[in-house]
Amino acid sequence: MKLHFDSNQDYQIDAIKSITDIFEGQPLSSGDFEFGVIESGLLLSENGFGNKLNLTEQQIWDNVKSIQINNDLQASDELQGMNFSVEMETGTGKTYVYLRTIYELNKLYGFKKFVIIVPSIAIREGVLKNLQITHEHFQTLYDKAQINFDVYDSKKVSGLRGFASSNAIQILVLNIDAFAKDENIINRPNDKLTGKRPIEFIQGTNPIVIVDEPQNMETVNRKRAIENLNPLCTLRYSATHTSVYNLMYSLNPVKAYDLGLVKQIEVDSVISENAMNEAFVQLESITAAKSKITAKIKIDCNTNNGVVKKSITVKSGDDLYALSNQREIYNDGYIIDEIDAGNDSILLTNGVMLSIGESQGGMNDEIMKFMIRKTIEEHLKKEKAYKEKGIKILSLFFIDKVKNYREYDENGNTLKGKFARWFEELYAHEITKPAFKTLNAFDAADVHNGYFSQDSKGRVKDTAGETQADDDTYKLIMQDKEKLLDINTPLRFIFSHSALREGWDNPNVFQICTLREINTERDKRQTIGRGLRLSVDQNGIRIRDKNINRLTVIANEKFEDFAKELQTEISEQCGVDFSGRIKDKSQRHKVILRKGFEADPKFLEIWDRIKFKTRYNVNYKTEELIILSAKSVRQMPETKKPTIRSTKKRITITDTGVEGQLLSDSGNDYTLSFDIPDILSYIQNKTELTRNTILDILKQSGRVKELLINPQLFMDNTVVAIRSVLYELMIDGITYEKIGSKEYEMQLFQDNEIEIYLNNLEHTVNDADKTIYENYIPLDSKVESDFANDCESSENIEFYFKLPFWFKIDTPIGTYNPDWAIVFKDEKKIYFVAETKSAGQELRGSEKLKIECGKAHFKIFDDVIYKQVSTVTELSE
Repeated sequence: MKLHFDSNQDYQIDAIKSITDIFEGQPLSSGDFEFGVIESGLLLSENGFGNKLNLTEQQIWDNVKSIQINNDLQASDELQGMNFSVEMETGTGKTYVYLRTIYELNKLYGFKKFVIIVPSIAIREGVLKNLQITHEHFQTLYDKAQINFDVYDSKKVSGLRGFASSNAIQILVLNIDAFAKDENIINRPNDKLTGKRPIEFIQGTNPIVIVDEPQNMETVNRKRAIENLNPLCTLRYSATHTSVYNLMYSLNPVKAYDLGLVKQIEVDSVISENAMNEAFVQLESITAAKSKITAKIKIDCNTNNGVVKKSITVKSGDDLYALSNQREIYNDGYIIDEIDAGNDSILLTNGVMLSIGESQGGMNDEIMKFMIRKTIEEHLKKEKAYKEKGIKILSLFFIDKVKNYREYDENGNTLKGKFARWFEELYAHEITKPAFKTLNAFDAADVHNGYFSQDSKGRVKDTAGETQADDDTYKLIMQDKEKLLDINTPLRFIFSHSALREGWDNPNVFQICTLREINTERDKRQTIGRGLRLSVDQNGIRIRDKNINRLTVIANEKFEDFAKELQTEISEQCGVDFSGRIKDKSQRHKVILRKGFEADPKFLEIWDRIKFKTRYNVNYKTEELIILSAKSVRQMPETKKPTIRSTKKRITITDTGVEGQLLSDSGNDYTLSFDIPDILSYIQNKTELTRNTILDILKQSGRVKELLINPQLFMDNTVVAIRSVLYELMIDGITYEKIGSKEYEMQLFQDNEIEIYLNNLEHTVNDADKTIYENYIPLDSKVESDFANDCESSENIEFYFKLPFWFKIDTPIGTYNPDWAIVFKDEKKIYFVAETKSAGQELRGSEKLKIECGKAHFKIFDDVIYKQVSTVTELSE
């Protein structure tokens, strides 16, 4: 399988531009044919080629403020150094964005040296895999740009000489632990490098440093190590920043969810009720301080509202009988005998020993076995539903201890742990049910596997996911990404202890089952993040159907608790409220199409008129384009000169820290020399107009001399000005024609079943004879909900239905999905296609233009009127 990438995702382009615009005013890259000693974006040193920044701090600061305002972000009070943060929700293509940003920075400004810093082996392997699978895509997109990428290897430090001396784009992936300490090989003089420290070859290039998951690198030593690389700037990418420096772009969880960029989340809660007949004890954590060691445990406690589970902090000698408000079941042998911080365990006086995450009592095994069954059941249902669409379904289990999945006998032979035994027993039972007879009947033993770290004898073991022992584990799961997506590969269920955390995900994980405690909100968010990415089919094409992209989390906790903790974290980290956006699986309902609607004459009256596919043609006069574009360029914003600012400060050292006292501050405009780029080629590439047309526009605008003031700013403003005119003229002269006999097949209604979560927007159907739906109509806004209610009650409406998401019209600025098809009867029948917008709503430019395309599209269909309305009453006006 070959994964495909969409280069036209607006949110990704916005994130990239939010970084490249920081360097607005930097001399442009002149390409490989520049006449001169060295390109403007490069610095030549004794070690080789490096990045060179020509902007002042004030210019950078002005650019940063402008970007933040444009992105609706709170402007920083001051420039927080050359550190820039990008917030992107897990699963939205963060790695793709920063890799493409590298290509853009090279294309625009000639920067060539980049270092990607990662906090763990998992993320390192993920970055390397992304560099490999996006290489062909970026080569096509950036005209086969010469590029080398590699992972730093302390055994091959001489490779850093090539990183410094090459004139191609160089990307070095570097684990923070490889250079954060003085004793690291990279920081020690090396005879093979004529006594130089290997790190000097990186420092001399003035690299642009990209930090992946920077929240893991906020210690003093790690921050100092990154600064020691002598970066031109540091770009920080994460979904869960702990410290934000010059926030340039934010795609938080709510925005990602609303834009349909990640899977919807649903929670299948598996909890025990009234299971208070055993002594329940669960060890959650151990805290070791200088003077004492304590443990946090969960037990059943007597309360005024009955017996409830509570988390309490205990120390050695504490009696659980007293702490449970005298629950008799804890009266014999339930005193904390020992808390062992070294082995992360506690010992009770009755001999029971528990490790962190383990519990006794409370039907624990029964609950986990039930959770495995629910996961298999949900998995097989989706596999059956999506088989014909070519979508491979994967399920992921997070477990507390490796021994629960895989054990060894005294001779070192592999044995199945209880989770593996339960799984095979349950899977064999579920797959033989009549409902799943059409699925590939792989053996139960072949459809599951565990990904764990191994010791020197090849035995799997528990690790934290950050050690050298995890290396092979990560390589295997990362490098098999495409194989896992192959529908003919039996593996469908993946068990992991720690390996599959941040840094690994797969687009086709549809179920996550947590057979362990998720101890913190951030751990919870990182866990579900493994399955948020939108799915792909067998051709590697991304699936964007919201009804398909649903992540089911099978969790041993109440839905309310799960949602509350997740909302709290997102609210605290992102400043947004996630209330009501996580869905309770039990509240999901299937939208049922009315039986026989496809033969209903009232439906066919309008469907047979609008079902045809079309293509468009655009027609505009070049002379008019030149005149209007020249006027638009003439009225565009001022092209400002670059500024150099001098700021002098006196260092003062007090007991509150090191501060600066301002002595003088001055700024002046300077006339700097630029390498003038090929302006016609640049604008042609952005607008697809001919060079002669562009030249005429520039001449008539009277502003071409401003190219000498600031070439890049002038060209970018010009492109914006020309595009705004071009799109309006194209759509003003757009015409549509039917594509032969091609039409939307009736079968699409049946093939694209919809499931929804009921809320106050969905319309409940009372008169099914007037529409194609039997129970609910899925809607997105209050105006649509009111419109549906009025359509059902109005005596003038004979028939109506919401046009499905797959009913799309091609336009020059993307596809357009109109809202409603309506049969209206007053004195005569009228067939409407309606677009519903709130009264007085100000449409964005693209919305307005797409509506104009809708008018042109439906104009070619007999007796069909296209109308933008906010109420049913407006149809007859």
